[in-house]
Amino acid sequence: MKLIVWLIALFAAAVAVTLTAKHITGHASLVMPPYQLELPLDQFIIVVIVAFLVFYFLVRLVLGIFGFSKRHRHKKTDEMLLSGLKAYFEGDFVKAQKNATVALKLANSATVKAISAVIAARSAHKLNQVNARDQYLNNALNQVPSEKSLCLATKAEFQLDDGNYQDALKTLQSLYSGGGLQPTAVLQLELEAQQRGRNWDAVLELTEVLEKRQSANKTYIKKLKHDAQIENIRSKAIDSQSLNQYWLHISPLEKMDSKLCAAAVRSYISLGNCATANRIIEQNVPITWDNDLIELYAECLGYHVNRQIECAEVWLKSQPNNAQLLLTLGKLCTHCELWGKAQNYLEASLSVEPSYKAHFALAQLNEKLGKHELAMSHYNKGLEPCLKQLI
Repeated sequence: MKLIVWLIALFAAAVAVTLTAKHITGHASLVMPPYQLELPLDQFIIVVIVAFLVFYFLVRLVLGIFGFSKRHRHKKTDEMLLSGLKAYFEGDFVKAQKNATVALKLANSATVKAISAVIAARSAHKLNQVNARDQYLNNALNQVPSEKSLCLATKAEFQLDDGNYQDALKTLQSLYSGGGLQPTAVLQLELEAQQRGRNWDAVLELTEVLEKRQSANKTYIKKLKHDAQIENIRSKAIDSQSLNQYWLHISPLEKMDSKLCAAAVRSYISLGNCATANRIIEQNVPITWDNDLIELYAECLGYHVNRQIECAEVWLKSQPNNAQLLLTLGKLCTHCELWGKAQNYLEASLSVEPSYKAHFALAQLNEKLGKHELAMSHYNKGLEPCLKQLI
């Protein structure tokens, strides 16, 4: 359509010039020593118009050639980049690296250069070409420093894959030096690095930040936080003061978590603080009826075992068929040399759920009573399920 309009305009101009030229008299003289050219004025006007049109079309032609070259370059870059991405996700890392390298050479955009370098580096990483991988990233950091966030995050990920969590933390710190809000993926990389370094306080701080991010997997972050709290409790079992301060810092709702309670109980038992360990169990068991906590109730025995028996017998009214609770009562009674009650509770535990722990407890009880054959029988019965698991 535009071409038709241009042709109509040219024909109209030609007609107008022709009609005008009939009424124009005079001459135009062009002097370029030692040459001189004299033309009628109407011919001169036509020559000027034709020269202008020729010049105009030549300029358009030259610009079109350069524009085509530029468009072709962009198209080729996009094709190589997309082809490299496709190959990478298909697992063809050789092709992905090759095409991404071509895109990297052709690209003019800083973002495209960075993405191409990262694809090439990731492909080299998959192929275990460590030197090539690092070279791609280093070149990208030098050529397009404006996209260092992408390159440094990728570098930190490679360092984690190589097992160098300390180097990964240093790389991330250099990324943080620029300030600003860090992407969720970067924080998750630091979270993994802090986990490997067993820096549980730092892990908990990061989980609290990620819990507020819409882009984070809330279920996964919640699990990481829970695991970090358990590990932190274990790491605080170096002295009672550190453990007490940390346990008091935990919210009342979190203290109702049986796994956290079990970790705290074990830590207090390792420090010989049976009073606190038993108090945690007594507060939590009526709520959770967690078997691990019930079992731990017989692990730390001090001067108040009779009171523990009374407490456990109160629980038994609510859980009369709880095999673990019956076993714990049997152990507590054995410690207090209440042989008859101990035997009744242990046999009741076996009747509800046969377990090697109950058999061993009965075997030890019978040994103390001098019933060695019966003790040996329970030892053998307790070993049978253990041997079956090994086989």
